[in-house]
Amino acid sequence: MSGAIVHVPLGARAYEVRIGSGLLDRAGAEIAPLLHRPRVFVVTESRVAGLHLEALKAGLRARGIAAEVLTLPPGEATKNWPHLTQVVEWLLKKQAERRDVVVAFGGGVIGDLVGFAAAILRRGVRFVQLPTSLLAQVDSSVGGKTGINSPLGKNLIGAFHQPALVLADIGVLGTLSPRDFRAGYGEVAKYGLLGDADFFEWLEENGPALAKGDEALRLEAVRRSVQMKADIVVRDETEQGDRALLNLGHTFCHALEAATGYSDRLLHGEGVAIGCALAFELSARLGLCSQEDPSRVRAHLADMGMKRDIADIEGDLPDADGLLALMAQDKKVLDGQLRFILARGIGDAFVTADVPREAVRGVLEDALSAR
Repeated sequence: MSGAIVHVPLGARAYEVRIGSGLLDRAGAEIAPLLHRPRVFVVTESRVAGLHLEALKAGLRARGIAAEVLTLPPGEATKNWPHLTQVVEWLLKKQAERRDVVVAFGGGVIGDLVGFAAAILRRGVRFVQLPTSLLAQVDSSVGGKTGINSPLGKNLIGAFHQPALVLADIGVLGTLSPRDFRAGYGEVAKYGLLGDADFFEWLEENGPALAKGDEALRLEAVRRSVQMKADIVVRDETEQGDRALLNLGHTFCHALEAATGYSDRLLHGEGVAIGCALAFELSARLGLCSQEDPSRVRAHLADMGMKRDIADIEGDLPDADGLLALMAQDKKVLDGQLRFILARGIGDAFVTADVPREAVRGVLEDALSAR
């Protein structure tokens, strides 16, 4: 199997992210060294289960590992208290022990939800991330952020709980819908925009072929994204400083997600892409980066067939003040001040609280008026 391994060196919480095609078939061999008994607890969602559950179970059976399976509904609305309670109670009823391993088998929603359940079950059990979406492979499965949403905002309830292992099988990306793949690509582009101009240039050149299915390009995009995230997480595991850079575009994104009810009107990665374009627009208006940078960001998103403006979101939205109110619930609010990730140029992002509210309102008003 050709592939790559990214090591996340966090001392006693260190782990590997293994990237390649065919990892589902090898799941038993990959997970077996973590087990004290030949049994795992798999939590997935119905779309993923229909496509890939039998392959995972066969991969586990090949090493004599039994799998208890809980299947949840798909979609962002599953990241809530009722489903968290369901997962935890199911694990308790199945007598999952502290030395056992829980497997989060799905996209970012399942990874966040199941990771949080593992963090609080018996005060912490180990879990393996088996991400099936591009977004989860490059972002949410790595770094130990887990949680659920509140009606007041996204990811406001959660814990830092690092996985014991991440298996990113790029072969399963071929079963994603074009929309889901493009949404995940929003997070890939984010890495180039926040800290690696050369990577963004590579994406401008290779993104369309990557989207069409070139597996070697997909592996390289996932590897570089994961390596960038791992490097930042190691510097700042619990987001006291540098790790906030990973939220480029997310302040706008989370407000738009809340405004659309965490529904299929706006997928998370689509919101990230729009948010990155808005963050560069705001940066340009504040004189931090050139006027060409926001245009370049939008041009690449357009080349990839992605949403890039608030105007691309269907249906009603709050006005600029309504979106600003939703931003005020963001996790990045510190001492009552909203922190933004802005950019001095492509590949040069930074965190600041020194952003005039009127400038943000102006960007939002103009974006809304274009609808």
